[in-house]
Amino acid sequence: MASDLLSTPPPLAPPRLQGDVSAWLRLIRSHRVGVSTFFRLLDEHGSAEAALEALPGIASAAGVARYTPCSPEAARRELDQGAKLGAKLLLHGAPDYPQALMDLDDAPPLLWALGDISLANRPCIAMVGARNASSLGTRMAQGLANDLGNAGYAISSGLARGIDTAAHIAALPHGTIAVVAGGLDVVYPRENAKLHDDIAKQGLILSERPLGLQPQARDFPRRNRIISGLARGVVVVEAAAKSGSLITARNALDQGRDVMAVPGHPLDARAAGCNLLIRDGATLVRSPQDVLASLGQPQTHEAPKAALRLASTPAHPHGAAHAQILGLLGPTPVAEDQLLRDLNIDAGALSPQLTLLELEGRIERQPGGLLTRLN
Repeated sequence: MASDLLSTPPPLAPPRLQGDVSAWLRLIRSHRVGVSTFFRLLDEHGSAEAALEALPGIASAAGVARYTPCSPEAARRELDQGAKLGAKLLLHGAPDYPQALMDLDDAPPLLWALGDISLANRPCIAMVGARNASSLGTRMAQGLANDLGNAGYAISSGLARGIDTAAHIAALPHGTIAVVAGGLDVVYPRENAKLHDDIAKQGLILSERPLGLQPQARDFPRRNRIISGLARGVVVVEAAAKSGSLITARNALDQGRDVMAVPGHPLDARAAGCNLLIRDGATLVRSPQDVLASLGQPQTHEAPKAALRLASTPAHPHGAAHAQILGLLGPTPVAEDQLLRDLNIDAGALSPQLTLLELEGRIERQPGGLLTRLN
């Protein structure tokens, strides 16, 4: 039991009675019981109640003394907390459980859901990318998410800064699914509190983790398999050579999903991962039409276009304005007029900031009012 055995979850019927639901929750929340162990115990013992009774003996045989499964009281508290939030527990095998996840070896036995549960079974495309997204990357993610949503796809992502945020905002009028690494009720990052609330009202938030849990670093790779598993394909829009977005892409390949990537400038580290994916066979994406040509078009409907929200950027010694400008620029030239629109400020406020950055050797002006970041 110390490590999960990789095996395809058996086609067990989900529980219907409240006591059975509580037993499922207790089993998956018990110490050292992961996804594969959960399904193996159900298969071996026939029910979650029987598996819970057997757990102390199994733990003892594995050398774990004084093992105690998750208590009925802890499960009841979590169920009550979910009811207060208006969240619903989606059970593996139930009609409202995301059917796209059913073919995964490591499908979550339980998912907390908050929002429009019908989105869980809509045709879906995942979009992921850099947290420190550039202006071009942010606008590319926004345009892809809006147009693919308008074509009938829900957009799944991880509610992180940068590309995730831009994709969720643009897809919100059409349907977006945020898969979070911590508890359903935990906002991370804090700056996305309003977006978290908007998705809960207009989209769907999913989590396999206990309510109230603050996410740890180890929770994000596990979360990524759900983002890709929900989707027919994953589009990566800016990603470093070593990043969580590439973990999602690898998950997608393992799950039999299509992997697509937006190419970027060879000198921009934020594009290195995408360029590597394309080199290794991922579909090159220049527009929504490239994605639709690969995955097909489920339907067409009209919806208003979403507004762009700027991603957060790294700190800069001369203040937040410089950090934000540098975060939006990269080796690929960006028009100064576009930068003004992204920052939502007037030219008089931007000009002195650009002059200082130019004197620092951080940016370079090019003919035609174009700007590039030098380092």
